[in-house]
Amino acid sequence: MFPNKFKLFFIFFLILIFSGSAFSQVSKKDSGYTNVIAAARDIISSVRFCGLVTTGNNGQPEVRTMDPFQPDKNFIVWLGTNPKSRKVNEIKNNPDVVLYYSDPAGNGYVVIHGNAELINDKKDKANHWKEEWNRFYPDKNESFLLIKVIPKKLDVISYKKKIFGDPKTWRAESIDF
Repeated sequence: MFPNKFKLFFIFFLILIFSGSAFSQVSKKDSGYTNVIAAARDIISSVRFCGLVTTGNNGQPEVRTMDPFQPDKNFIVWLGTNPKSRKVNEIKNNPDVVLYYSDPAGNGYVVIHGNAELINDKKDKANHWKEEWNRFYPDKNESFLLIKVIPKKLDVISYKKKIFGDPKTWRAESIDF
């Protein structure tokens, strides 16, 4: 489905994500904070899908393609799923998740490290619904559940916005929430 170069790139970043590496930090007081946030929003808005990484029952990362809503002002991301899917049990067992967005032009990426919550509230479900999901969830009350990802950390590389990270270690610019 994906070219080998993309697979290697994605695996490399999954290793970085799960290795607990220390990234270059940008705080709200830094002048670059606004640029990093703007670059992240620019990349995220340029893609429809993202990768959701959970921890499987065997302790290994599990990745799947998701159709998220755009992050809100606090960078909270909402996603929809089937309540019987593997990811629901994985989130129940370990709510630490990662969302991965890759710039389609190859100009960078965004990684959101967060805490996932499973939401089955009718009002929230009505507010976070996409008409194109009708074919996947014939009964929204029973076959549809929300995943709310509350960010803990944001990693960004954006060549377009001149956000390169550390030139020696290749660690991305990072913001803690």
